[in-house]
Amino acid sequence: MFILHHRGVGVKLYLYEMLMAAGYNVVNLGVEDINTPVDFPDVAKTLADAMLEDTESRGILICGTGAGMQIAANRYNHLRASRCDRPSQARDDRFHDDINVLALAADDIDIEQAFLCAEAFLESPFDNCEKRVRRLNKLNINK
Repeated sequence: MFILHHRGVGVKLYLYEMLMAAGYNVVNLGVEDINTPVDFPDVAKTLADAMLEDTESRGILICGTGAGMQIAANRYNHLRASRCDRPSQARDDRFHDDINVLALAADDIDIEQAFLCAEAFLESPFDNCEKRVRRLNKLNINK
């Protein structure tokens, strides 16, 4: 599992520590210093490149709104990102839509809720039934 950020270093560092303590294999691909400027399209590309090599991995992207990361990640065929604010949403998006990237809004979510969303995202399976697979296959037509 990979974790990156654009704006929200504090949320990222908290998630990194909590997920490591929970036994997840976490790779920190982002910067550690809040004063190091990064642009969300560049961060999403770093994740896309890393996940291209490890197709079973999942990623977490963090920026101020979560929207920029979601938009940037969804430019890549092999990424399916969703901005989630609640654990139930992360679980449902994973189950129904096979998301492999969780986008979090550092400006709108507290760190405990972010951890619960990440945990739900990482522990939830994809339903993998015929209708869901058929729908996901249709997403790659115009890419």
